[in-house]
Amino acid sequence: MAEAIYVGGLLVATPQLDDPNFRRSVVLVLEHDLDGGTLGVVLNRPSDISVTQVLPTWDAMVTGPSVLFQGGPVQTDSALALAAVPSGQEPLGWRRLHSGTSAVSRIGTVDLDAPPEILAGEIAQMRIFAGYAGWSAGQLEAEIGQGAWYVVDSEPGDTFYHDPGSLWRAVLRRQPDELAYVATCPDDPSMN
Repeated sequence: MAEAIYVGGLLVATPQLDDPNFRRSVVLVLEHDLDGGTLGVVLNRPSDISVTQVLPTWDAMVTGPSVLFQGGPVQTDSALALAAVPSGQEPLGWRRLHSGTSAVSRIGTVDLDAPPEILAGEIAQMRIFAGYAGWSAGQLEAEIGQGAWYVVDSEPGDTFYHDPGSLWRAVLRRQPDELAYVATCPDDPSMN
């Protein structure tokens, strides 16, 4: 289990975190600055809104399911897109995450104001998120200290996981020691 928050790392909600915005969520950290705070997107919350309804020109490039994901409770009326490039190239309209980890070395943000044609054939996978998760300086560290989040390493497939509903359990299951057992925690512990 990773100790420090870092760009490209995952925040995994502990079973104690019952905030409906983050319950059983997996957040990919996109920006982290000790003075400026932390920004990320929830990877495992597909919505019922199709990409075609909101950003139809990007629909053909989105990795299934072709819906907007609920990236977090901040600025839910704005969209943020993540895409993976198959090579080490940096195509126009795409900006690499500033991370030292190889798990997200080919992941970056997409400029949704750019014409999709400039990225056609340049990206391998893409997801669009409505809103994001944000913490002010020190806020996330305090929440981690209170037992709300596990900080773990990401793996290359996490951002575009094929079954977003099972990502929370999958990430926990691959962790070492006791943390893997948390994946078996029932949705409602009182029903145990």
